[in-house]
Amino acid sequence: MGLMMRIVVVGGTGLIGSQVVTRLREHGHDAVPASPASGVDTLTGEGLKEVLVGADVLVDVSNSPSFADDDVMSFFRTATSNLVAAGTDAGVGHFVALSVVGADRLPDSGYLRAKVVQENLIEEGGLPYSLVRATQFLEFAGAVADSATSGGTVRLPDAGVRPIAAEEVAAFVARTAAGSPLGGTLEVAGPDVLGMATWVRTVLTARADEREVIADPRAPYFGTLLEQDSLLPGEGAELGRIGLRDWLA
Repeated sequence: MGLMMRIVVVGGTGLIGSQVVTRLREHGHDAVPASPASGVDTLTGEGLKEVLVGADVLVDVSNSPSFADDDVMSFFRTATSNLVAAGTDAGVGHFVALSVVGADRLPDSGYLRAKVVQENLIEEGGLPYSLVRATQFLEFAGAVADSATSGGTVRLPDAGVRPIAAEEVAAFVARTAAGSPLGGTLEVAGPDVLGMATWVRTVLTARADEREVIADPRAPYFGTLLEQDSLLPGEGAELGRIGLRDWLA
């Protein structure tokens, strides 16, 4: 292991962030969770300057509290601009952010449009950076089902997905944060290639959820239509080891 670093994790109390903090601490780093709960607000900038004093690395795994298109865009544009500015002022040497595989291919999704804006702000912000693009989290199957439910029926495309366990996303983010800036993007994905409807149906069945899942190529996924490979990573993606069956077990 290299030298101990002070690594500030924005969104450090969430599903991914809390596990990133734990992993970094296990490897001897001074990992500091930053969130509104700890007095750090990326939208107003409150507490940012203070928490970044002496920080070597800034990690952003935060998410918009509202998924409405305008809210998400406003959140990522404002928060990322504030983080880049505060990181620059603090002399941070590495900005790591978590994004989504396929974000740039699906402009009809307000959420993914906002993630692309976030990525661009970081790429153009002047700080050494690494972008970690992950596929859908295995933990997200219920939310995907809820977003596509009408009258007890779930309609989803059967486009390909490689869902990844949140703990493995956290491991990839932590490893990236402890390493040298990539100056580019790392894609991470789960080991299984599944149809989206098949993945969600399998999870609902395992949870004794009565909803029927119908595969419909015209069904939107969070506001966008999917091609078969829209959400699949390209060559060179790093794959986790936890498949759907292991995760359900």
